[in-house]
Amino acid sequence: MKFEVLKTEARARRGRMIFRRGCVETPAFMPVGTYGSVKAMTPEELRIVGSEIVLSNTFHLMLRPGIEVIKAHGGLHKFMNWAGPIITDSGGFQVWSLDSLRSVTEEGVEFRSPVDGQTVMLTPEHAIELQHYFDSDIVMVFDECTVYPVDEVVARKSMELSLRWAARCRLAFDAFKDNPVNDAALFGIVQGSTFAQLRQESLSGLMELDFDGYAVGGLAVGETEHERLTVLEELEPFLPSTRPRYLMGVGLPSDLIKAVARGVDIFDCVIPTRHARNGQLFTSEGTLNIRNARFKNDTEPPDPSCVCRTCQQYSRAYLRHLNLCNEILGVRLATLHNLHYYQTLMAEMRQAIEEKRFEFFVEDRLARAMP
Repeated sequence: MKFEVLKTEARARRGRMIFRRGCVETPAFMPVGTYGSVKAMTPEELRIVGSEIVLSNTFHLMLRPGIEVIKAHGGLHKFMNWAGPIITDSGGFQVWSLDSLRSVTEEGVEFRSPVDGQTVMLTPEHAIELQHYFDSDIVMVFDECTVYPVDEVVARKSMELSLRWAARCRLAFDAFKDNPVNDAALFGIVQGSTFAQLRQESLSGLMELDFDGYAVGGLAVGETEHERLTVLEELEPFLPSTRPRYLMGVGLPSDLIKAVARGVDIFDCVIPTRHARNGQLFTSEGTLNIRNARFKNDTEPPDPSCVCRTCQQYSRAYLRHLNLCNEILGVRLATLHNLHYYQTLMAEMRQAIEEKRFEFFVEDRLARAMP
Protein backbone atom coordinates (compact mmCIF):
# COMPACT_ATOMS: atom_id res chain seq x y z
CA MET A 1 0.00 0.00 0.00
CA LYS A 2 1.08 3.53 -0.77
CA PHE A 3 -0.50 6.49 1.00
CA GLU A 4 -0.43 10.09 -0.17
CA VAL A 5 -1.68 13.23 1.54
CA LEU A 6 -2.80 15.46 -1.32
CA LYS A 7 -4.30 18.46 0.48
CA THR A 8 -4.83 19.64 4.03
CA GLU A 9 -6.96 22.25 5.77
CA ALA A 10 -6.18 22.67 9.45
CA ARG A 11 -6.22 19.05 10.70
CA ALA A 12 -8.45 17.70 7.90
CA ARG A 13 -6.64 15.65 5.25
CA ARG A 14 -7.46 14.77 1.65
CA GLY A 15 -5.50 11.69 0.68
CA ARG A 16 -5.27 8.53 -1.36
CA MET A 17 -4.48 4.91 -0.50
CA ILE A 18 -3.09 2.96 -3.46
CA PHE A 19 -3.37 -0.84 -3.58
CA ARG A 20 -2.75 -3.32 -6.37
CA ARG A 21 -6.51 -3.79 -6.50
CA GLY A 22 -7.32 -0.09 -6.82
CA CYS A 23 -7.21 3.33 -5.20
CA VAL A 24 -9.19 4.52 -2.20
CA GLU A 25 -9.78 8.25 -1.99
CA THR A 26 -9.76 9.58 1.56
CA PRO A 27 -11.53 10.54 3.75
CA ALA A 28 -13.27 7.23 3.02
CA PHE A 29 -16.15 5.24 4.47
CA MET A 30 -15.94 1.44 4.37
CA PRO A 31 -19.25 -0.47 4.36
CA VAL A 32 -19.24 -3.41 6.77
CA GLY A 33 -19.51 -6.85 5.20
CA THR A 34 -19.02 -8.95 8.33
CA TYR A 35 -19.65 -12.34 6.72
CA GLY A 36 -18.25 -11.41 3.30
CA SER A 37 -21.45 -9.59 2.39
CA VAL A 38 -22.70 -6.07 3.03
CA LYS A 39 -26.24 -6.86 4.12
CA ALA A 40 -28.77 -6.65 1.26
CA MET A 41 -26.22 -5.33 -1.27
CA THR A 42 -24.45 -6.96 -4.22
CA PRO A 43 -20.82 -6.00 -4.90
CA GLU A 44 -21.99 -4.27 -8.09
CA GLU A 45 -24.37 -2.09 -6.08
CA LEU A 46 -21.62 -1.17 -3.64
CA ARG A 47 -19.62 0.16 -6.58
CA ILE A 48 -22.63 2.07 -7.89
CA VAL A 49 -23.05 3.98 -4.62
CA GLY A 50 -19.35 4.89 -4.62
CA SER A 51 -17.71 2.33 -2.33
CA GLU A 52 -14.03 1.64 -3.06
CA ILE A 53 -13.15 -0.61 -0.11
CA VAL A 54 -15.17 -2.87 2.18
CA LEU A 55 -14.58 -4.39 5.61
CA SER A 56 -15.00 -8.04 6.55
CA ASN A 57 -14.43 -9.79 9.85
CA THR A 58 -11.81 -12.40 10.60
CA PHE A 59 -13.57 -13.74 13.68
CA HIS A 60 -16.88 -14.46 11.96
CA LEU A 61 -15.35 -15.80 8.73
CA MET A 62 -13.11 -18.11 10.76
CA LEU A 63 -16.24 -19.65 12.30
CA ARG A 64 -18.36 -19.57 9.14
CA PRO A 65 -17.65 -20.69 6.46
CA GLY A 66 -14.13 -21.44 7.76
CA ILE A 67 -10.71 -20.77 6.32
CA GLU A 68 -10.60 -23.86 4.10
CA VAL A 69 -13.64 -22.77 2.09
CA ILE A 70 -12.17 -19.31 1.50
CA LYS A 71 -8.75 -20.75 0.60
CA ALA A 72 -10.44 -23.04 -1.94
CA HIS A 73 -11.74 -19.92 -3.70
CA GLY A 74 -8.29 -18.34 -3.78
CA GLY A 75 -9.09 -15.77 -1.11
CA LEU A 76 -11.87 -13.55 0.12
CA HIS A 77 -12.06 -11.35 -2.99
CA LYS A 78 -13.06 -14.23 -5.25
CA PHE A 79 -15.25 -15.77 -2.55
CA MET A 80 -17.41 -12.64 -2.29
CA ASN A 81 -16.83 -11.38 -5.85
CA TRP A 82 -15.35 -8.04 -4.77
CA ALA A 83 -12.46 -6.90 -6.96
CA GLY A 84 -11.48 -3.85 -4.88
CA PRO A 85 -9.47 -3.62 -1.67
CA ILE A 86 -10.68 -5.39 1.48
CA ILE A 87 -9.79 -4.64 5.09
CA THR A 88 -10.32 -7.40 7.63
CA ASP A 89 -10.87 -6.64 11.29
CA SER A 90 -8.91 -9.11 13.40
CA GLY A 91 -11.83 -10.04 15.65
CA GLY A 92 -10.75 -8.36 18.88
CA PHE A 93 -13.96 -6.36 19.18
CA GLN A 94 -16.13 -9.41 18.49
CA VAL A 95 -14.29 -11.47 21.09
CA TRP A 96 -14.75 -8.58 23.55
CA SER A 97 -18.50 -8.66 22.90
CA LEU A 98 -18.70 -12.34 23.91
CA ASP A 99 -18.11 -11.28 27.53
CA SER A 100 -18.80 -14.33 29.73
CA LEU A 101 -18.06 -16.76 26.87
CA ARG A 102 -14.36 -15.80 26.68
CA SER A 103 -11.16 -16.12 28.69
CA VAL A 104 -8.25 -13.75 27.98
CA THR A 105 -4.69 -14.93 28.63
CA GLU A 106 -1.23 -13.85 27.48
CA GLU A 107 -1.44 -16.45 24.73
CA GLY A 108 -4.70 -15.16 23.28
CA VAL A 109 -8.43 -15.55 23.78
CA GLU A 110 -10.22 -18.82 24.37
CA PHE A 111 -13.94 -18.65 23.78
CA ARG A 112 -16.99 -20.74 23.15
CA SER A 113 -18.12 -20.44 19.56
CA PRO A 114 -21.50 -18.67 19.28
CA VAL A 115 -22.13 -20.90 16.24
CA ASP A 116 -21.77 -24.42 17.64
CA GLY A 117 -20.53 -24.02 21.23
CA GLN A 118 -17.10 -25.53 20.57
CA THR A 119 -14.04 -24.15 22.34
CA VAL A 120 -11.91 -21.99 20.02
CA MET A 121 -8.51 -20.34 20.63
CA LEU A 122 -7.64 -17.17 18.75
CA THR A 123 -4.09 -15.87 19.08
CA PRO A 124 -2.31 -12.92 17.44
CA GLU A 125 -0.42 -15.31 15.17
CA HIS A 126 -3.55 -17.16 14.11
CA ALA A 127 -5.40 -13.89 13.40
CA ILE A 128 -2.58 -12.82 11.06
CA GLU A 129 -2.46 -16.24 9.41
CA LEU A 130 -6.18 -16.15 8.71
CA GLN A 131 -5.99 -12.68 7.18
CA HIS A 132 -3.02 -13.76 5.06
CA TYR A 133 -5.05 -16.58 3.54
CA PHE A 134 -8.01 -14.25 3.10
CA ASP A 135 -5.56 -12.18 0.97
CA SER A 136 -6.68 -9.02 2.79
CA ASP A 137 -5.36 -5.70 1.51
CA ILE A 138 -5.32 -4.21 5.02
CA VAL A 139 -4.61 -6.58 7.90
CA MET A 140 -5.48 -5.50 11.44
CA VAL A 141 -3.51 -6.58 14.50
CA PHE A 142 -5.27 -8.68 17.10
CA ASP A 143 -6.00 -6.55 20.17
CA GLU A 144 -8.08 -6.53 23.31
CA CYS A 145 -10.89 -4.00 23.15
CA THR A 146 -10.88 -2.34 26.58
CA VAL A 147 -14.18 -2.35 28.44
CA TYR A 148 -15.96 0.91 29.28
CA PRO A 149 -16.29 2.33 31.85
CA VAL A 150 -12.94 1.22 33.28
CA ASP A 151 -10.41 2.45 35.82
CA GLU A 152 -6.91 3.40 34.74
CA VAL A 153 -5.23 0.36 36.27
CA VAL A 154 -7.38 -2.07 34.27
CA ALA A 155 -7.10 0.08 31.13
CA ARG A 156 -3.29 0.05 31.40
CA LYS A 157 -3.17 -3.72 31.81
CA SER A 158 -5.38 -4.15 28.74
CA MET A 159 -3.39 -1.63 26.67
CA GLU A 160 -0.07 -3.24 27.52
CA LEU A 161 -1.42 -6.68 26.60
CA SER A 162 -2.56 -5.28 23.23
CA LEU A 163 0.94 -3.86 22.68
CA ARG A 164 2.55 -7.25 23.32
CA TRP A 165 0.06 -8.86 20.97
CA ALA A 166 0.81 -6.17 18.35
CA ALA A 167 4.51 -7.09 18.48
CA ARG A 168 3.61 -10.74 17.91
CA CYS A 169 1.34 -9.74 15.01
CA ARG A 170 4.23 -7.76 13.49
CA LEU A 171 6.50 -10.82 13.62
CA ALA A 172 3.83 -13.14 12.21
CA PHE A 173 2.99 -10.69 9.43
CA ASP A 174 6.64 -10.23 8.45
CA ALA A 175 7.08 -14.00 8.22
CA PHE A 176 4.69 -14.00 5.25
CA LYS A 177 6.63 -11.31 3.36
CA ASP A 178 8.69 -13.94 1.54
CA ASN A 179 5.55 -14.49 -0.51
CA PRO A 180 5.81 -11.96 -3.39
CA VAL A 181 2.02 -11.87 -3.74
CA ASN A 182 1.67 -10.53 -0.20
CA ASP A 183 1.72 -6.73 -0.48
CA ALA A 184 -0.85 -6.15 2.25
CA ALA A 185 -0.63 -3.31 4.75
CA LEU A 186 -0.57 -4.00 8.49
CA PHE A 187 -2.33 -1.54 10.80
CA GLY A 188 -1.74 -1.15 14.52
CA ILE A 189 -4.59 -0.28 16.90
CA VAL A 190 -4.20 2.39 19.58
CA GLN A 191 -5.87 1.45 22.86
CA GLY A 192 -6.01 3.07 26.30
CA SER A 193 -9.69 3.89 26.82
CA THR A 194 -10.23 7.59 27.62
CA PHE A 195 -6.86 8.08 29.37
CA ALA A 196 -4.59 10.41 27.39
CA GLN A 197 -1.35 9.08 28.87
CA LEU A 198 -2.26 5.48 28.07
CA ARG A 199 -3.28 6.39 24.53
CA GLN A 200 0.05 8.12 23.92
CA GLU A 201 2.01 5.22 25.40
CA SER A 202 0.08 2.84 23.17
CA LEU A 203 0.77 4.93 20.07
CA SER A 204 4.46 5.28 20.96
CA GLY A 205 4.82 1.53 21.34
CA LEU A 206 3.05 0.89 18.04
CA MET A 207 5.19 3.43 16.19
CA GLU A 208 8.32 1.57 17.33
CA LEU A 209 6.90 -1.44 15.48
CA ASP A 210 6.45 0.70 12.33
CA PHE A 211 2.96 -0.10 11.11
CA ASP A 212 1.62 0.95 7.69
CA GLY A 213 -1.35 2.70 9.31
CA TYR A 214 -2.75 3.44 12.74
CA ALA A 215 -6.28 2.80 13.96
CA VAL A 216 -7.95 4.28 17.00
CA GLY A 217 -9.82 1.43 18.68
CA GLY A 218 -11.75 1.01 21.90
CA LEU A 219 -14.26 3.74 21.06
CA ALA A 220 -17.98 3.53 20.24
CA VAL A 221 -18.28 1.30 23.32
CA GLY A 222 -20.38 3.61 25.49
CA GLU A 223 -18.19 6.70 25.97
CA THR A 224 -19.66 10.18 25.51
CA GLU A 225 -19.11 12.14 22.33
CA HIS A 226 -16.97 14.60 24.29
CA GLU A 227 -14.72 11.80 25.52
CA ARG A 228 -14.38 10.37 22.02
CA LEU A 229 -13.51 13.71 20.42
CA THR A 230 -11.05 14.47 23.22
CA VAL A 231 -9.23 11.20 22.51
CA LEU A 232 -8.92 12.18 18.83
CA GLU A 233 -7.80 15.73 19.59
CA GLU A 234 -5.12 14.57 22.02
CA LEU A 235 -3.80 11.85 19.71
CA GLU A 236 -3.77 13.77 16.42
CA PRO A 237 -0.54 15.76 16.95
CA PHE A 238 1.38 12.53 17.63
CA LEU A 239 0.02 10.35 14.82
CA PRO A 240 2.48 9.95 11.89
CA SER A 241 1.42 12.38 9.17
CA THR A 242 2.57 10.01 6.42
CA ARG A 243 0.35 7.09 7.47
CA PRO A 244 -3.44 6.67 7.19
CA ARG A 245 -5.55 7.08 10.34
CA TYR A 246 -8.53 4.83 10.93
CA LEU A 247 -11.33 5.43 13.45
CA MET A 248 -12.94 2.06 14.10
CA GLY A 249 -16.69 1.57 14.45
CA VAL A 250 -17.79 5.24 14.26
CA GLY A 251 -20.48 6.33 13.37
CA LEU A 252 -23.24 8.76 12.49
CA PRO A 253 -22.75 11.29 9.65
CA SER A 254 -22.08 14.11 12.11
CA ASP A 255 -19.50 11.88 13.85
CA LEU A 256 -17.63 11.42 10.58
CA ILE A 257 -17.50 15.16 9.90
CA LYS A 258 -16.17 15.91 13.39
CA ALA A 259 -13.58 13.14 13.14
CA VAL A 260 -12.35 14.27 9.70
CA ALA A 261 -11.91 17.74 11.23
CA ARG A 262 -9.62 16.02 13.76
CA GLY A 263 -7.42 14.32 11.19
CA VAL A 264 -9.10 10.93 10.61
CA ASP A 265 -8.86 9.39 7.12
CA ILE A 266 -10.98 6.21 7.09
CA PHE A 267 -14.05 4.87 8.87
CA ASP A 268 -16.27 1.82 9.12
CA CYS A 269 -19.62 1.40 10.82
CA VAL A 270 -22.79 -0.70 10.63
CA ILE A 271 -25.02 2.35 11.18
CA PRO A 272 -26.05 3.04 7.56
CA THR A 273 -27.01 -0.58 6.88
CA ARG A 274 -28.51 -1.29 10.32
CA HIS A 275 -30.56 1.90 10.27
CA ALA A 276 -31.82 1.00 6.80
CA ARG A 277 -33.09 -2.36 8.05
CA ASN A 278 -34.96 -0.48 10.79
CA GLY A 279 -36.58 1.97 8.39
CA GLN A 280 -34.26 4.90 9.21
CA LEU A 281 -33.12 6.86 6.15
CA PHE A 282 -30.46 9.58 6.24
CA THR A 283 -31.43 12.61 4.15
CA SER A 284 -30.47 16.24 3.60
CA GLU A 285 -33.52 17.10 5.73
CA GLY A 286 -32.52 14.89 8.65
CA THR A 287 -33.35 11.26 9.46
CA LEU A 288 -36.64 9.88 8.16
CA ASN A 289 -38.43 7.08 9.99
CA ILE A 290 -40.08 5.65 6.92
CA ARG A 291 -42.56 3.69 9.09
CA ASN A 292 -44.17 6.93 10.24
CA ALA A 293 -47.86 7.23 9.35
CA ARG A 294 -47.32 10.67 7.81
CA PHE A 295 -45.63 9.00 4.82
CA LYS A 296 -48.60 6.75 3.99
CA ASN A 297 -49.69 8.85 1.00
CA ASP A 298 -46.41 10.71 0.41
CA THR A 299 -45.45 10.55 -3.28
CA GLU A 300 -42.17 12.40 -2.79
CA PRO A 301 -38.84 10.56 -2.96
CA PRO A 302 -37.10 9.86 0.36
CA ASP A 303 -34.71 12.75 -0.31
CA PRO A 304 -35.66 15.10 -3.20
CA SER A 305 -32.05 16.28 -3.52
CA CYS A 306 -30.59 12.75 -3.74
CA VAL A 307 -29.63 11.15 -7.07
CA CYS A 308 -29.45 7.53 -5.86
CA ARG A 309 -31.61 4.93 -7.63
CA THR A 310 -33.96 4.68 -4.68
CA CYS A 311 -34.74 8.39 -4.65
CA GLN A 312 -34.93 8.63 -8.44
CA GLN A 313 -37.43 5.80 -8.80
CA TYR A 314 -39.44 5.26 -5.60
CA SER A 315 -41.65 7.23 -3.22
CA ARG A 316 -41.73 7.49 0.55
CA ALA A 317 -45.16 5.85 0.52
CA TYR A 318 -43.81 2.86 -1.41
CA LEU A 319 -40.82 2.41 0.90
CA ARG A 320 -43.14 2.64 3.91
CA HIS A 321 -45.41 0.02 2.37
CA LEU A 322 -42.48 -2.35 1.75
CA ASN A 323 -41.15 -1.85 5.26
CA LEU A 324 -44.48 -2.52 6.97
CA CYS A 325 -44.93 -5.66 4.85
CA ASN A 326 -41.41 -6.84 5.71
CA GLU A 327 -40.51 -7.03 2.04
CA ILE A 328 -36.83 -7.65 1.33
CA LEU A 329 -36.92 -5.03 -1.40
CA GLY A 330 -37.63 -2.36 1.21
CA VAL A 331 -34.41 -3.20 3.05
CA ARG A 332 -32.43 -3.23 -0.18
CA LEU A 333 -33.71 0.16 -1.35
CA ALA A 334 -33.17 1.78 2.05
CA THR A 335 -29.66 0.32 2.33
CA LEU A 336 -28.72 1.49 -1.14
CA HIS A 337 -29.89 4.99 -0.27
CA ASN A 338 -28.10 5.17 3.10
CA LEU A 339 -24.81 3.95 1.67
CA HIS A 340 -25.12 6.44 -1.19
CA TYR A 341 -25.73 9.17 1.39
CA TYR A 342 -22.56 8.21 3.28
CA GLN A 343 -20.39 7.97 0.17
CA THR A 344 -21.72 11.30 -1.11
CA LEU A 345 -20.90 12.88 2.25
CA MET A 346 -17.32 11.59 2.03
CA ALA A 347 -16.97 12.90 -1.54
CA GLU A 348 -18.26 16.30 -0.44
CA MET A 349 -15.74 16.42 2.39
CA ARG A 350 -12.90 15.51 0.03
CA GLN A 351 -13.92 18.28 -2.34
CA ALA A 352 -14.28 20.81 0.48
CA ILE A 353 -10.74 20.06 1.72
CA GLU A 354 -9.37 20.32 -1.82
CA GLU A 355 -11.03 23.73 -2.23
CA LYS A 356 -9.93 24.98 1.21
CA ARG A 357 -13.50 25.48 2.41
CA PHE A 358 -13.79 22.56 4.83
CA GLU A 359 -14.20 24.81 7.85
CA PHE A 360 -17.24 26.41 6.24
CA PHE A 361 -18.51 22.96 5.21
CA VAL A 362 -18.37 21.74 8.82
CA GLU A 363 -20.22 24.78 10.15
CA ASP A 364 -22.86 24.56 7.44
CA ARG A 365 -23.54 20.83 7.72
CA LEU A 366 -23.57 20.65 11.49
CA ALA A 367 -25.95 23.63 11.64
CA ARG A 368 -28.54 21.64 9.70
CA ALA A 369 -30.87 18.98 11.11
CA MET A 370 -28.11 16.42 10.65
CA PRO A 371 -28.05 12.92 12.11
